[in-house]
Amino acid sequence: MSDSSNPFELLMQQAQAMAKSMNPALESFSPKGFEALWPTMSKDMMEMAFGKGISKDGLDAKTRLLLTLAGLTMQGAQNETGLRMTVRHALEAGASKDEIAETIAQMSMFAGIPAMNKGMELAREVMDDKEDKTK
Repeated sequence: MSDSSNPFELLMQQAQAMAKSMNPALESFSPKGFEALWPTMSKDMMEMAFGKGISKDGLDAKTRLLLTLAGLTMQGAQNETGLRMTVRHALEAGASKDEIAETIAQMSMFAGIPAMNKGMELAREVMDDKEDKTK
């Protein structure tokens, strides 16, 4: 039961009612479902779009994605969708599970253990899902 005297609860109820009236499908919106709409780019496509196409000596896709993963972990892994998608793309760009785990673990020194734990949990979801699909 929600507290109707809490201004935050009232605002959330109004926002949910507005979203439902505009698009009933938003009532059951899932960020993971949204992620499924975005294809995983190939390593070559990532490098063309984000690096090597402009500077042949620039960072490769794997390195760029590991740096992005570090930054997302530093933010406390608050952007769950972004972190999961970055792990998925990093795997596609050739990063190993150990490299992904090490990148996230390294951020514990700067972002703290809770951020690292959340990052590891989200990365593990992606890696476990990828393993299930390859079996």
